[in-house]
This record gives sequence, C-alpha cells and structure tokens, in this order.
Amino acid sequence: METKPVLTGQVVILEPLEMRHAEGLISAVSPDLSLYQWSPVPQGKEEVHEYINTAAAWRDDGSALPFAIIRRSDSRIVGSTRIFNIERWAWPRNHDRHRRGFPDACEIGYTWLHSSAIRTGVNTEAKLLLLKLAFEQWKALRVCLHTDVRNARSRKAIERIGGKMEGILRAHRLAADFKPRDSARFSILEQEWPVTKARLESFLNR
Repeated sequence: METKPVLTGQVVILEPLEMRHAEGLISAVSPDLSLYQWSPVPQGKEEVHEYINTAAAWRDDGSALPFAIIRRSDSRIVGSTRIFNIERWAWPRNHDRHRRGFPDACEIGYTWLHSSAIRTGVNTEAKLLLLKLAFEQWKALRVCLHTDVRNARSRKAIERIGGKMEGILRAHRLAADFKPRDSARFSILEQEWPVTKARLESFLNR
C-alpha cells in the first residue's frame, strides 16, 4: 500500500499531509468557529503542528492516510481529511485477499473545511477521491463514516451520498465540546460503491 498517494480531481488535490502544509492549515481555519461546533479543528501554530505530527505518526504505523485539501482554482489549502482505522483482516495465507497486501476496511473522517469551501464541490470530490482509493485500488470491503449524533447536517450529508445507518455508538469518542460523544455510524459496502460513485459524480456535474 502506498503511504503517500496524491489524489487529483477536477476541483481538489489531496496531498499527503506534511509540515510544509502548516501555514496553509493555519490560514484555512475560518474565523467563525461556530462552523466547527462538531469537529475538533486545530487553531494556531502550536495546535496545527501537533495535529500534523499526530497524523504523521498514524501514517507511519500504518493506521491512517492524512491529507491536506488543496483547491485547484486558487491552489489554496482549504482544509484536511483522512482515511484512518485502516484494517487488514486475518485471511488464511492461501487466500487471495491475504496475498494482496491491501486493507480490507477503513474509515473516512477528520474532515474540516474553510468557510469558502463549504457547500461547494470540495467536500464531495474529496469523499469521491478517498472512496475511489479504498474501493477501486484497495478493493476494500467496507468504508465507515461516523459523526456526532447531534450533527444533523453531517448525518444527512452522509446519507445523501449513500451511507447506510448502522446504529449509535454510545460514548464513542471525545466530542469537540470535550464531552463523551455518541456517534452515528454509517457504512458503504463494496457492492454499494457503484451506486454511491454515480451519485457523487452526478453531484459534481451539476
């Protein structure tokens, strides 16, 4: 598995997150912090550096692929996203999936955007690029997405692209407001990917 892929679309480029993106990420945080009510977003140089270092550590141990989101129209960093909780299942050694060496499942998240990128094609294409990597290159069997159960807009957006609700995970993660967060859990399965892909592409073509 390539650990630093560059994913290129028509609207965005997803570059492997590195310290060279720090200044851009600092500028990408919108002054209106109410945009990040449900998402922990690093603010200021110290937090951004810590954010990048943690993301790099996850990449180094093989559990995540973090990205900076670059808007192609102005080459501006407008946020970040990542694939994480990368799973490799214990297939028998003679099984085709064992020999492939690619992940079997993963999660998409840690996505946040500058205000100028919200309700544009940026997030749609970023999701499309990450899902194409998972389903078309890795041949993953499932991709999960979680959101704070209180985040109605995010839940609706995940359902809109084809995510299937699996249930609520209680006290699942630390929320942006530093409370134990109940998470709404969604998934997209390998056999559902063609429909999801067509839906995402139709949103971009509007």
